[in-house]
Amino acid sequence: MESNLASKIRIFGEEKILTVTELSRAIKGTVEENFHSLKIQGEVSGLKFHSSGHTYFSLKDNDSIINAVCWRGTKISIVLEEGMEIVTKGRVTTYPGRSTYQFIVEEANIAGEGAWLKIFNERKKLYESMGYFANKRPIPKFPQLIGIVTSKTGAVLQDMENRLKDRYPFCKVLVWSTNVQGAGAAEQIASAVRGFNFMTVKPDLLIVARGGGSIEDLWAFNEEVVVKSVFESKIPVISGVGHEPDWTLIDFAADLRAPTPTAAIECATPVLSEVKLQISDFGSRMRRSMFRIVQEQTLRLTSFARYLSSSQNFIISIVQQFDDKAERFISAMQNFLNNAELSLKAKRLINPNSYLNFKLQQYISFRQVFDKLITNYLFPYLDKLDTFGIRLEQASFKKILSKGFCFITDNSGKTIETRKHLESIHNTDVVIHFQDGIFPVRRQ
Repeated sequence: MESNLASKIRIFGEEKILTVTELSRAIKGTVEENFHSLKIQGEVSGLKFHSSGHTYFSLKDNDSIINAVCWRGTKISIVLEEGMEIVTKGRVTTYPGRSTYQFIVEEANIAGEGAWLKIFNERKKLYESMGYFANKRPIPKFPQLIGIVTSKTGAVLQDMENRLKDRYPFCKVLVWSTNVQGAGAAEQIASAVRGFNFMTVKPDLLIVARGGGSIEDLWAFNEEVVVKSVFESKIPVISGVGHEPDWTLIDFAADLRAPTPTAAIECATPVLSEVKLQISDFGSRMRRSMFRIVQEQTLRLTSFARYLSSSQNFIISIVQQFDDKAERFISAMQNFLNNAELSLKAKRLINPNSYLNFKLQQYISFRQVFDKLITNYLFPYLDKLDTFGIRLEQASFKKILSKGFCFITDNSGKTIETRKHLESIHNTDVVIHFQDGIFPVRRQ
């Protein structure tokens, strides 16, 4: 194709003298007509972000370099970085004022998956050195409100809500819809995370989610603005981006990484049936604990009765009263737990965690009251028991033996109380009991 410049020169003739402007305009028209839509691959060099919003840089390879510009308002899917290998789509134009030409960028993408992975690894090292992957927050066990950052247009959100309904229907969801790929997606995702943190009533947990895709499709989740917003979040964050093999830098910054969006729901919530089973098990342990306490106190009173045989009837009366009160207490506790379980099945479980803590506090309170009642009930009798013990000890035969007395028994341990009884025993050993021990005597 003949250029406009050549045509004009022939029209003007060899004697025609052109002004500089005429020549510049002719060159500009020729270039723009012949290079109005093409792709160029090269390395970004001399990157400058002007205050006007325009971005100036150069594209270079091993042998050549061309100036390039991305005008303000042009939406490209990546954030340009120095040394990045990219493929651009646009047009060539000239700047007549300086007789230079440049490439106007309209689209830009990283050149090849290898280049994407190289940038990914470089950013990972950089963000790790900046501390973005540290300070993990615990994930709440029973969230009441979950904030989800994702797109409303895909099937991901519907899948997540269905999974939540199956597992834990009492939890509420607040969705912040954003673009999850393309120009401006990273800024929207970061704004959503920060927005949830600025709420007066904050969610208990955030999930950032997106379905699977190529590394280019998921690149928004590798941008620093997103990684930093997740790191700075005061609310725990679960990352559920892509499929299981897909990794993004937000996965390292989040408090927990889930392989898929639906798996993020599973990581965030318990199964309601398991919660009910846990509460039932907790009630059973409470009953066993109370029964064990009653047994211990019963054994304690029984031991008093064993050592105070002379006051056996008195102690038995106390034990019977105690058994009666303990039986009524256990019956009341059983009725309370049964009513609590029936109430749990009949009502909506708003917050299982609070319910478990409430039951634990009730158990501790009942234990304290029960111990106090037992102590107050037995305290008046303990002084009496101590008095009886002192009297028994004073009246003990050991006190008499200490005054120089002794007593005699036969081999079976039966006390020989009279001389006649002693004479009736023939060819049998007897035992004399002193204060400091015994002395066997063989009778001939």
